[in-house]
Amino acid sequence: MGFTQMTTPSKHKKLLKWVDEMATMCQPDQIHWCDGSQEEYDQLFELMLANKTAVKLNDEKRPGSYLIRSDPSDVARVEDRTFVCPSKEEDAGPTNNWLAPEEMKEILVQKFTGAMQGRTLYVVPFSMGPLGSPIAHIGVQLTDSAYAAANMRIMTRMGVKVLDVLGADGEFVPCLHSVGAPLKEGQKDVPWPCNEEKYISHFPETREIWSYGSGYGGNALLGKKCFALRIASTMAREEGWLAEHMLILKLINPQGEKRYIAAAFPSACGKTNLAMLNPTVRGWQVECVGDDIAWMKFGADGRLYAINPEAGFFGVAPGTGDHSNPNAMAALKKNSIFTNVAMTEDKDVWWEEMTAESPARLTSWLGESWTPDSDKPSSHPNSRFTAPASQCPVIAKEYDDPNGVPISAILFGGRRATQVPLVTEATSWQHGTFLGSIMGSEKTAAATGDLGQLRYDPMAMLPFCGYNMADYWGHWLKIGATEGAVMPNIYCVNWFRKSDSGEFLWPGFGDNSRVLKWVFERCAGTADARQTAIGNLPTEGSLDVTGLDVSEEDMRQLLEVDVQAWLQELPGIREHYAQFGDAIPPSLNEEVDALQARLEAAQ
Repeated sequence: MGFTQMTTPSKHKKLLKWVDEMATMCQPDQIHWCDGSQEEYDQLFELMLANKTAVKLNDEKRPGSYLIRSDPSDVARVEDRTFVCPSKEEDAGPTNNWLAPEEMKEILVQKFTGAMQGRTLYVVPFSMGPLGSPIAHIGVQLTDSAYAAANMRIMTRMGVKVLDVLGADGEFVPCLHSVGAPLKEGQKDVPWPCNEEKYISHFPETREIWSYGSGYGGNALLGKKCFALRIASTMAREEGWLAEHMLILKLINPQGEKRYIAAAFPSACGKTNLAMLNPTVRGWQVECVGDDIAWMKFGADGRLYAINPEAGFFGVAPGTGDHSNPNAMAALKKNSIFTNVAMTEDKDVWWEEMTAESPARLTSWLGESWTPDSDKPSSHPNSRFTAPASQCPVIAKEYDDPNGVPISAILFGGRRATQVPLVTEATSWQHGTFLGSIMGSEKTAAATGDLGQLRYDPMAMLPFCGYNMADYWGHWLKIGATEGAVMPNIYCVNWFRKSDSGEFLWPGFGDNSRVLKWVFERCAGTADARQTAIGNLPTEGSLDVTGLDVSEEDMRQLLEVDVQAWLQELPGIREHYAQFGDAIPPSLNEEVDALQARLEAAQ
């Protein structure tokens, strides 16, 4: 089944020349320019149903929704095959995989030559952010994956309207993607084509993305981590803005006053849950602007204005349920794509922790019969849902505002069982940048390595920064020193502090609204704080604990500064910085020295 298309819907000479050159190299059977229509989306799924890539779910239970099972070798982002390729290795830094751009291009041209034989090349024009927004940017993805094209329709503003905004000479980021599985004449396709060899390559100096071999998620939906973080972070550095791995939420107090908060958390730290929070503090409301990425540019008033560059949610399914995130569950009731989750006997979806009790019988993500006593999980741990953001019951109307929203506060938070208090306010933008640079999580039993060992993930950007992380911190410091800038307050939060017996001290979920309330009131100048060696912490009584089932002793532990533990962590911080050598901004080393002096004085 093919697509009918009479004319090329663009007059952009540079774009047409690039599409022509890439098609000549990749040798597809046909080229289809995606218009973003519902009819086209339905046709993409007709192709995937015919190829047994997709299963149509029960239309009465989950209308307009599909289940996809990927190849077991292609289930997640491949960090060890992800490359950042500026001319100089030091510009990539020690935390990125680097290859010289000409070397990487030589390899990739060889891989992409003939890679799309027997397939359709889909031209996917997309806008990251509301169409025409001064904060938004446009990309064009070429892909031979109907799965990628369909997901991009949900995750971005995709189609012919983007070409209208691009016009005849607008700027775009070229994104080339192939699953790396050409079909010889007469060869039968497989449900999930991919290649054992994978390259997810970024060329920051020419603002290009070349992705080969994987059809999955962050490797194949090139608007997401590849463009919105790795390439955009380099654009932001050159142009004086921020591209961050952050949710954006709108917090409204009982008087109807609103403030916007951005927050960076590594995976498994409750990011999507916070973005769609149901507050337990009476009269307070949270609405979601975005759950994963924030682009922030200065407005005329000197404040940072943020957009969510995405139009959908691409979330981890296991652990998501009505108990943890009812608003996400409501967003998934229709028009959604589910990847590598289990299927019920009546063709609905299920995954671990979706409900308190598991169904008696399922078909697992591997297509095998599954029962609760099976020794494998029913769904892959990185199984996903893709859903339109507009379906979320608490989506803020501002999520589609081209002007963005003014950010009052930025939160950083990792998963720390010890030492890091529930909430700490930075004393300055520089101090806040320092707190973000030493953010991390302690390894859990599920991770390899020493239990409790700290893994630094600065600003939750370690896998996503498109250049040297030390230069990235320098960019943060430079942004904060912009003339006339009115910078957000910065906070460090930790929902995961544990007691000596290993129990969580803080209930989390909706009760995190109590911390958000204190942050809101600090920004408004109405809540008190006490100065400590590590930053400002809530005074007794300034954090609203009305109706909270947490003992006084637990609250004391949550808000204490363990001076000895912090002193013991200092060598680790210095070691963390040392890997970046002379690239470290001197003011961050000064922050470490100043912290040490304050801690020693507090002993």
